[in-house]
Amino acid sequence: MNSDAPGFDLSAAGFCAVVLAGGGAARMGGVDKGSVEVGGRTMLDRVLEALVDADEVVVVGDQVPTDRPVTFVMEEPRRGGPAAGLLTGVDSFLRRPRLIAVVAVDMPLLTAATFRRLREAKRDHDGAFLVETSSMRRQLVGVIDADRLAQVRPGPEDRHGLPMHKLLADLDLVDVPGIGREAIDIDSWTDLRDLDA
Repeated sequence: MNSDAPGFDLSAAGFCAVVLAGGGAARMGGVDKGSVEVGGRTMLDRVLEALVDADEVVVVGDQVPTDRPVTFVMEEPRRGGPAAGLLTGVDSFLRRPRLIAVVAVDMPLLTAATFRRLREAKRDHDGAFLVETSSMRRQLVGVIDADRLAQVRPGPEDRHGLPMHKLLADLDLVDVPGIGREAIDIDSWTDLRDLDA
């Protein structure tokens, strides 16, 4: 399927997603970033729209109204970091995924085409992650083979505070450069203001 085409990608069977929305947002005064609006829609609803091809979506964060049915969960203990959030989300799927997307809620310019490019790039690898083109910094948005993630995941006692790069260190990951501004994340009110400029 053309990755730029609207609608559903019917070849994405077994694709499920975890949205990480439980961070502290310290640089934004502790606000729930998923509820912050960009262009009249919350960042969470924008990310969920980009995940239109996912069979199932689990949001790791406080429950809020959404345009799409999702499952909300929280990691225990809370604020365990992105790796703990990802694994909590994976454990909460109602079905067994083939491919797992992980995405931070503060990336409101992602689209369905972003995830289609990531899935295409992952084909001969364990996963694919979006990179911000000016810095080549890997962003918290990617796709991971579910079986490979299961092979490297630690036990529950070792998840809290585990950096994402350590969780994924033994996986063969490919970087996918962002197109335009899709790889922008909103870490501060200044970022939000600049996005609207």
